[in-house]
Order: sequence, then structure tokens, then C-alpha cells
Amino acid sequence: MLDIYIFPDNSYKLKTTIMKHLKNSLFIISLFFALNSYAQNREVQIKVNKLTDNIYMLVGQGGNIGVFVGNDGVFMIDDQFAPLTPKILAAIKTITSKPVNYLVNTHWHGDHTGGNLNMANEGAIIVSHENVRKRMSMDQVIRGRKRKASPQKALPVITFTQDMMYHFNNDDVLISHIHNAHTDGDALVYFTKNNVLHMGDAYFQGKFPYIDIASGGSIDGYIDGIKKAILLSDENTIIIPGHGNISNKKEMKSYLKMLETLRNRVFQELKQGKSLEQVTKDNNITKGYKSYNGWINAEKIRIAIYKSLENK
Repeated sequence: MLDIYIFPDNSYKLKTTIMKHLKNSLFIISLFFALNSYAQNREVQIKVNKLTDNIYMLVGQGGNIGVFVGNDGVFMIDDQFAPLTPKILAAIKTITSKPVNYLVNTHWHGDHTGGNLNMANEGAIIVSHENVRKRMSMDQVIRGRKRKASPQKALPVITFTQDMMYHFNNDDVLISHIHNAHTDGDALVYFTKNNVLHMGDAYFQGKFPYIDIASGGSIDGYIDGIKKAILLSDENTIIIPGHGNISNKKEMKSYLKMLETLRNRVFQELKQGKSLEQVTKDNNITKGYKSYNGWINAEKIRIAIYKSLENK
């Protein structure tokens, strides 16, 4: 509330006028953001990519979605944002008429779990690592923005601590936890018979990764996660990244080399007593990896690695 005092005879009138204009301005701003959000959601198209006879990747706005269909039903990985749920379900209907039985969250971020409440209302059983449920159960801060706790019904109802297996649609599906990689609740999903591996955000294909240190992520954990994925894969494995295009073991090996190189370069700077500011400005650390610039650029990845290693 804005209080302005000038003269007793017109102060109330002036104050009322200002409050009216403020309310109108706030309404216009709110309307602008609402219309902008609506326009963005209206423009988003959900693209269906068939990977095997039973597994599909859905691309829209947010993390890549995995869909596994068969006689037992539908197994889904991540669900992007809530306003996109009708489009996502419509896309799945072009594949199968069956409802989604299980939904796995690869981590807690909203571009992978935003549709949870809608999917729960559709009857899906939500599964995740226990840290995903914990973080979704309370207010969180991501990239400096506060995110309120999710509704109770949006939370995963089945959680695990290390690994678990699903025997579904004539496949043995491994859901495996990666310790402190992108976050502290990451999971890989490997369809052993179909030979398809969904990485969640433990892999940003062709781009520097986002390491959410505030959520327990770390460069060493991220590297270990990539190594684990390489061990699970062979030359024919189809790899679904959290963001980006379909990948393979060869490309992931190059990604691992990039991560290890940058990790070692930053660590050497730390050993020499270099400050965060010095590392942030040192473009030589990321020399040779310009093509990996994206949402996380070279400066941001140097900062993330430094912060991840500074207490080692």
C-alpha cells in the first residue's frame, strides 16, 4: 500500500486515485502474463517419435517424455507442465487407447513433474526416488525463484532409495538412482529388452548440463551418472536425454570426456588458489567446447563446477 500525504483537504482523494491506478496496473500486468502463458501453451505442439515397436519419445515444452506401451498398459516417464497435459494425453491416444498406469519422475523439477496432479487425477500411479517426494513436499528455491510445495495428490506414492525393477509389457525395466548428479533424486530408466535408456536431466544431449547444486547436484555425481549409463549401454542402445535429441553410447562417451576435462581444468585452478570470479572470467577453461553452449553457457558451467568442487 502506497501512502502519500500532501494537504489534509485532498490527501484522501489523491491516495484513492493512486490506489485505483495501481490496482489497474497490477491487473494489466497479471492479464499480460496470463495471456502470454496461454499463447505459449497454445503454440506448443507435442511431437511423437517412435523409437521401437513399444517405446516412444514425446517432445513438447520441458523434459523429453518416454512412453512405453504394451499388453499390460502404459508406462510413462516425466510429464512436463500442467497446462500441456491435455495435449500430452491426446498424443498418447494416437499411440494407444489404454490409460497411463505408471508415471516415473526422473527428478523433482517442474518441467518434468508439472503435470503430476493431472496425471494422478487420470489414475496414474506416480513413482520416484524418495528425494523427489521430499523436495516436492516442501517449498524449494530453484535458480533464485521460490517454488511452493506440490499438492499432496501430485506427490509420488511409490518411492525407492537405490534401484527397483518393473516387470511390465514383457520387459524388465530398471529404475536406477544416480547419487548427486543433476539433483539428489535423479533416476535412469533402462528398458533392458527394448534396449532404450531414458536419462532424465542426468544428460543434456549436446549441451552443457544444468547442475542444480542447491538440490544436491554435483559435477562428480554427474560424471558418475554418465559413466553408469555408458556401462548399461551398448552400441545399439537408444538413449533419451532429458533435453535434446536421441543419442547413443558413442556420443555419450564424448560428453563424458568434455565433463571430465572441464572438471579437471577447474580443479587445477582451485588448487592454484584461483577465486570464483577469476574462474568465471577465464574462457580458456572451456576452450574447445563452444558448441556445448546453450541455456547453460560456458560461464555458467564454470561457475557450477567451481561451486561443486570448492569444498573438496
